[in-house]
Amino acid sequence: MTGSETEMYGPFALETTELSKHFDAVKAVDRLTISIPKAGMTSIVGPNGSGKSTLVNLLSGMLPIDGGMVIIDSVGLKVVKAYDTPSHGLTRTFQEVRLFEQISVWDNLMVVLTTRKWFSALMERDKPSYKEKTVEILKSVGLWEKRLDLALNLSYGQRKLLEIGRALAMDVQILLFDEPFAGLFPQMLEQVKSILKDMKAQGRTIIFISHNMDIVRELSDRIFVLDSGELLAEGDVEEVLSSAAVIEAYLGV
Repeated sequence: MTGSETEMYGPFALETTELSKHFDAVKAVDRLTISIPKAGMTSIVGPNGSGKSTLVNLLSGMLPIDGGMVIIDSVGLKVVKAYDTPSHGLTRTFQEVRLFEQISVWDNLMVVLTTRKWFSALMERDKPSYKEKTVEILKSVGLWEKRLDLALNLSYGQRKLLEIGRALAMDVQILLFDEPFAGLFPQMLEQVKSILKDMKAQGRTIIFISHNMDIVRELSDRIFVLDSGELLAEGDVEEVLSSAAVIEAYLGV
């Protein structure tokens, strides 16, 4: 990475400076500047088309940046590469769950824990530390009894849990969750909320997108509201969600 692509910045876990992404004439993210603290849980809300998922894709290197900068743990990046984000202490989940379908739940975690080089992975996978970590994560996300099942045979909610487990296995500070509660039955939803609360208690930086305002109110320490790729409001969750502009634009009351 060249010197022009990397600079050193301040104390937040994650920041953007004039971050932009355009799709032809559509400004999906338009000169967005935000700062997310290291501690606590931050939500990003807004209607479809407001730029939430585009923002997460820019932060995680899934889309190239058209302008501006992403700052991860004080390191400024004008180019974010998806494969390199764990080295900066960041990982993410997807709204559409992405797993290795044809291997077991256990092996889905072992693939993350071991090196990406296949020969080295075969040599490393029997290390006691990896096995212990896999057991710990499977129990923490409630999938221990499913450890030998193929990922493709899991229910939708269990697939969400496994993807969260894979994110945990990356052992990073910053975790981005794109609609982690969408489509879950109440019992599974409570389980996912509990897992995120545990991550917060461990001191990790949790950032999530959600359309569920009840969950946003319950979990968020800080909130960012987007409107057509721009920042409409930010701050304390109750103050922001009770503001006239946000009520008019997003809550419809």
